Amino acid sequence: MSKRNVSVNVEYLTRVEGHGNIVVDVKEGKLETCQLQIVESPRFFEGMLRGRSIFEAQHITCRICGICSCGHTLASIQAAEDAIGFIPSKQTIELRKFLLHMENLDSHLLHIYLLVAPDLLGVKSFVPLIDTHNKIVRRALRMKKAANDVCDILVGRHVHPISSIVGGFTKLPKEKDLDAMLQILYDMRADMTATVELAATLKFPRFERDMEFVGLVSDDAEYPMLIGDIGSTDGKRLNKKDYKKATNEFVVPHSSAKHAKWNRESYMVGALARVNLNAGKLHPKAKELAAALGVKPKVINPYLNTVAQLIECVHSLEDSIRILEGFKKTGVNQDEVVLVGLNEQNRIKVNPGSGVGAVEVPRGILFHHYEVDEKGIITKANCIIPTSQNVNNIEWDMKKLVPEILDKTDEEITLALEMLVRAYDPCISCSAHFLDVKFKGR
Repeated sequence: MSKRNVSVNVEYLTRVEGHGNIVVDVKEGKLETCQLQIVESPRFFEGMLRGRSIFEAQHITCRICGICSCGHTLASIQAAEDAIGFIPSKQTIELRKFLLHMENLDSHLLHIYLLVAPDLLGVKSFVPLIDTHNKIVRRALRMKKAANDVCDILVGRHVHPISSIVGGFTKLPKEKDLDAMLQILYDMRADMTATVELAATLKFPRFERDMEFVGLVSDDAEYPMLIGDIGSTDGKRLNKKDYKKATNEFVVPHSSAKHAKWNRESYMVGALARVNLNAGKLHPKAKELAAALGVKPKVINPYLNTVAQLIECVHSLEDSIRILEGFKKTGVNQDEVVLVGLNEQNRIKVNPGSGVGAVEVPRGILFHHYEVDEKGIITKANCIIPTSQNVNNIEWDMKKLVPEILDKTDEEITLALEMLVRAYDPCISCSAHFLDVKFKGR
C-alpha cells in the first residue's frame, strides 16, 4: 500500500433529492476518514401524506422522484390496497408489471448511456459523444423516447402518471393501443441488440467486496418486481410487513440520510442485487446475455451494476412483449375500468388497517407503509428509498477501494470514486460528471 497522503473533498454530489459530499482523508497510507455525506434537508413527504386520502396518495408520492415516478405510484397504491384489504385483479397486476418494465427500461437506459458510457468511452460528459459517437447518442434518445411513448399510451405520461390508481386503472388500453405499444417494442429490439453489442466492448473497473444483496424474492417462476418477500443473498427471508427488520435504519452524524443494514454492516439493492437473487427467473434472452457477459451470481463487483441493468433491460423488453401479446390474444376487459369522481369509492370498500408496499424500482426495493383509518385517510406514513439503503454500502465500498488505488494519480482516483458512486445509479441529476473533486495539499 502507498504511504502517500490523500485528502479528497467532493462538493457537491448532485442528486434529484439534493446534495452530498465525499470526504476521504488518508495519512501516510492509513485511511482515517471515508464518508459519503448527504447534506440535503428532509423533504417531509410522509408528513404531506398524513391526513390525505389513499385515493390521492399516489398523485403525491409520484412527485418524490421524476425518474421513479411510476414506481412510487405503484408502491403507494400497493400500500393503500394492502391497508384496506383490497385485492387487485390479475389483469391489473399484469398491467402494473408492464408499467414497471417500462420504467426500468427508461431509467436503466438513461443511466447506461448518459451517466456511465462517457466514462467508459473516455470523455468527461455525454455532450462530446454527440460528435464522436452520434449514432450511439441517437440510439440512446430513441430508446428512451420509446419507453416514454409506451408509458404515455398506458398511463397518460411517465413522469407523474395519471391513470394508475387504487383499484386499477381509470383508462385501459384498447386493441389499437396494444398494437401501437407492441410496434414500439418490436422496433426497439434492433436498438437493444446494438446496445448489447456496445456493452460487450466496454471494460469496467475491477473491484470486489463480498457484500449482502437484498431484493424481492418469490416462489413463483417469474422475476419478482412487484410481488414477493424480502430476500437476502445471506439466505434470509422476511414478509414485506417486516421490512423494518431488514432495513434497520440508523442515523450517522455526517449524513441527513439514514443508513441501513440487515445481516452485515451494510447491504446493496438494485439491479445487481436482483440479478444475484433471481438470475434463474430472467427471460431466456436475458439469461443468454448474462452468460455471454460472464455474469454468474454471486457477482460482488458493484461497478457491474450497470451490466446487471442491461440484462434487466433485455428482460423488461421481452417480458413486456410477452404481456402485450397475451392481451392481444385474450383482450383487455374494459369492465375493469375504475370510475373516478364523486362515486369513485363505490366499488372499493374502505377498511381501517396498516399496509406495506414493496416494489422493485430501478434503483432497488422501495417501501411505502401507510396506516389508514375507517374513512381511507392516512394517519401515518413511512417511505424508505433505495438510494438511502445504498448509501451505507457505498461508504463501505469506498473504505475498501481507496487503499487499493492509492498508487494511482489524482485523476485516476477521482474517476474511480466518481464511477463507484455512479455505478449505484443514485437519484442524482441527469449530468453524468456530477462530482467536483478537489485534492488538498498535493
